[in-house]
Parts: sequence; structure tokens; C-alpha cells
Amino acid sequence: MKTLIINGSPHVHGDTAALLEHFLAHLYGDYFMVRAYTAAISPCVDCRRCRTESGCVIEDEMQMVYRYLSCCDHVVIASPVYFSELTGKLLDIGSRLQVYDAMQQFQQKTPLRRTKKGVLLLTGGGDGSPEKACSTARCLLHRMGAEQLYPPVCSLHTDQIPAREDQAACMVAQRAAAFLNGDASKDA
Repeated sequence: MKTLIINGSPHVHGDTAALLEHFLAHLYGDYFMVRAYTAAISPCVDCRRCRTESGCVIEDEMQMVYRYLSCCDHVVIASPVYFSELTGKLLDIGSRLQVYDAMQQFQQKTPLRRTKKGVLLLTGGGDGSPEKACSTARCLLHRMGAEQLYPPVCSLHTDQIPAREDQAACMVAQRAAAFLNGDASKDA
């Protein structure tokens, strides 16, 4: 099994990394992680070339993401919640999924033939609500071919308790990994 992970956190050792680390300890198979804040991935510039030709005109690390999306089984989005939304750098990557919409809408082609399972991991410590971030993430996960989604895994009180100490969130992260692993007994 192969899993694409898009990590939207700027912090290598922060709360999102801690929750993701717990999740990965229970995930089977190989994974490819894209760190939004260090990846050389530009946002979509709306050049509209993808309406008539396959692929994206921007040659950067997103090309590796497209290749991995074509063969992976699962997609995971991990992000802190900033102002009730996913991080801006993660949204830059998400904007590049426009190529799949264009393929389907203007070229009448199926962009990703392989359906996937998806998981969302969110952390945050402010007073914002996660609903908008969840809605955006669901849209991105669906665009990447994730049709079966696990309920969002959230550690949203990191201003009071670090994610690595949030036992409830860590347990749900473990269940989310079991969901991707296909272990229904641990998903219950």
C-alpha cells in the first residue's frame, strides 16, 4: 500500500508533526510526504493550459505529487488550523489540483482512475472552528481521488495540551491508520 501525505505545517516538531508521527506509527506500507513549507511547489497561476492539454505547465515538485497520486492507495492531509482554515502553503498545493478539474470538465477525461481512501489530521489551539478547514480538505481529498473518507482526526486544544499528549486524538489517529490499513476490527 502507498500513501501520499501532504503536511501543511511549518513546524517540523510541532503539534501537527506529533499527531502525524503517532498516525504513521500505525500505518502499513510506504508513504511519500510533501511538506508544504519546504516543497518547491508554486500555486496555480490560472494559465488555463490544462483545459486543452494534459498536465500542468509549471515544472516543479508538484510533478512528483501527480505521479504518486496516479499510483497511491491513500491520501492524508495534515494541517494546523489557521483562522479556521488549512494553511496557506497547503492551499497553494491544493490549487494545483485544478489540473484534474480541467481534465474532467474540458477534456472529458477521467483524471485519476484509482480510487483511494482519505484521512484528515487537524491541530489547533485557537478559538476558531475546524468546519471550514474540514470542508476544504474534503474537497481536496475528493479531487485527489479519495472517495472513502475517515472522520477528521482533531487535536484542537493544543494551547492547553500538546497533540502528543492528547490521548483521545492519538487514539482516533490510530483508528484512522487502521482504516487505511483495511483493519476493520480496529476501526470500530
